[in-house]
Amino acid sequence: MRRKILLLMMLMMAAAANAQQWTEFQWTREPKSFKISGGRLEVVTNPHTDLWQRTYYHFRNDNAPVYQMETDQQYFSFIVKTDFTESHQRFDQCGVVMYLDSENWLKGSVEYENDQFQHLGSVATNNGYSDWATTAIPADVKVMWYRFSRRADDFCIECSTDGEHWSQMRICHMYKAEGPVRFGVYACSPEDSSFKAIFTEMKLTDCQWKAHDGQQADY
Repeated sequence: MRRKILLLMMLMMAAAANAQQWTEFQWTREPKSFKISGGRLEVVTNPHTDLWQRTYYHFRNDNAPVYQMETDQQYFSFIVKTDFTESHQRFDQCGVVMYLDSENWLKGSVEYENDQFQHLGSVATNNGYSDWATTAIPADVKVMWYRFSRRADDFCIECSTDGEHWSQMRICHMYKAEGPVRFGVYACSPEDSSFKAIFTEMKLTDCQWKAHDGQQADY
């Protein structure tokens, strides 16, 4: 009986911890709708929402909703699972983000393309210019974990299909990330579309992106 009571207490504590996970986050532009239940965040996107600055397309889009917390910690990792089963229109996307301001931000996501493939990629925007690095993945992939790590003003985004085995997507330097940063999740639909994105299994940990152990730094 005592074991059952202890187990019940542990489960209740775990549920309470999950419920607290998103309480430190704040919206920069709210989505069409959202729902938080325990450790689960559901976001329904608005049509014609996006993040992009200048490069190649020569337009500036800065209206995607982002849900972030702030920290002055110089070394940490943020992990989250994304479910985009309902994405269906070109460029529908959801993922991890560090949005500092309209001209300085970093994001990683899967963007829907068609019923055959989609783009797993990342965008780093420094001083008002975005770049986009992608690779094609099968269209039937509907879940992706991301691990976003900070080492001072350098950053790493990794992805995983199972939450255990990680692949590097990008290492980059962010010029405006010397002090406190805001990071979290986002979802958007750049074209005339709307879908529900689901975020779960959010964790904030010690930095999992270890220091380089090869050639020594020049400074």
